Amino acid sequence: MTFQRARTEEQREIRRRAILDVASAMLDEMPVATLTLNELSRRVGLAKPNVLRYFESREAVLLELLDHFLQEWLTELAGELAAGVDQDLPMAGRAAAVAEILSRSLSGRVVLCDLFGAQGSVLEHNVSLEVVARYKRASLERLTTMSALLQKYLPELGDSATLFSLQTMVLAGALSAYSTPPPSLQAAYQAEPDLARFHMELKDSLKLALTASLLGVLPRR
Repeated sequence: MTFQRARTEEQREIRRRAILDVASAMLDEMPVATLTLNELSRRVGLAKPNVLRYFESREAVLLELLDHFLQEWLTELAGELAAGVDQDLPMAGRAAAVAEILSRSLSGRVVLCDLFGAQGSVLEHNVSLEVVARYKRASLERLTTMSALLQKYLPELGDSATLFSLQTMVLAGALSAYSTPPPSLQAAYQAEPDLARFHMELKDSLKLALTASLLGVLPRR
């Protein structure tokens, strides 16, 4: 991929979009931790200083991708909840259905979960106040969207829907790290099967954690 110098705002936006598209494709091949700005620049076909004209850091690129993937997931989640939750069920039945759908939906989005896991410890560092504030404002909108979705099927959550939504994202990020062990750890698990107890399947472990969280925030009779 090669570019001529961007001279208009439209050309600059095309360049930004190309950088994001290449970074997104790289995340299909590698975890967040191994994506480097040098490799991104090489694949885009721009010198690293030129990439930095559009994004101030690797983390700024990944934060924008995280917001994009989160929007996509919430759009799909709305349909998954509509198809999978019987609103005539008692509260316990609806809660079980919501936990099942969330865990299944998130476990199918490995990149999103990886980004969730890196957000607090990596992605929100090495970015300016302007970038992180813009991202957090967007995140508030996504959090509001997710809370409203959950309240539609579990109105009993009330204001706790916001806390549960945030916990869902945090849990998905934390548990995904244990579901995709690096090659050396996979080899250790194969050599010593007892060690594989530390390997957690994302869907099952997430469903258990989300069910427990829901039971904790839902009102008791």
